Amino acid sequence: MAELIVIGYDDPEVAEQAYGTVLDLQRDYVVHLNGLAIVSVDADGSTHVDTNSKVVGASAASGAIWGAIFGLLFLLPGVGLLAGAALGGLVGKISKSGVDDGFRQQVQDLLKPGTAAVVIMTSKLTDDKFTVAMQPHGGTVLKTSLSDEDERELAEQLAGPQ
Repeated sequence: MAELIVIGYDDPEVAEQAYGTVLDLQRDYVVHLNGLAIVSVDADGSTHVDTNSKVVGASAASGAIWGAIFGLLFLLPGVGLLAGAALGGLVGKISKSGVDDGFRQQVQDLLKPGTAAVVIMTSKLTDDKFTVAMQPHGGTVLKTSLSDEDERELAEQLAGPQ
């Protein structure tokens, strides 16, 4: 089961520190990352994304799922209205898997001008150690899950017809 965690911060510098802590936790095997990014919104309302390509999971499927979920959360907020049949099916599948419109709206509400969020997709997490390590940074935590079956179906849908 994969966990999608979004932690919102009023101060982008604190988000940078939290991002560093997550990388440390990966090195210490507290978290196994499928994806990690910082999303910040500048004073003009423009969204900026900083990802570490080395963090995305080893398999193409986990990278594709990360990219699809990330895109739907941050880069294509109106995708439901614009989606063609294939993309519409993917949006529908992601919505059924826990990343629904309500979660997307909560994420969007976190990101106001001058704020930032750390976005984490993980397939393994030692909750108690993760919580203790992240606690000094504070922030608003949003969390949802993708079952193994949902991940597999998303990967198949992203791969397209064989």
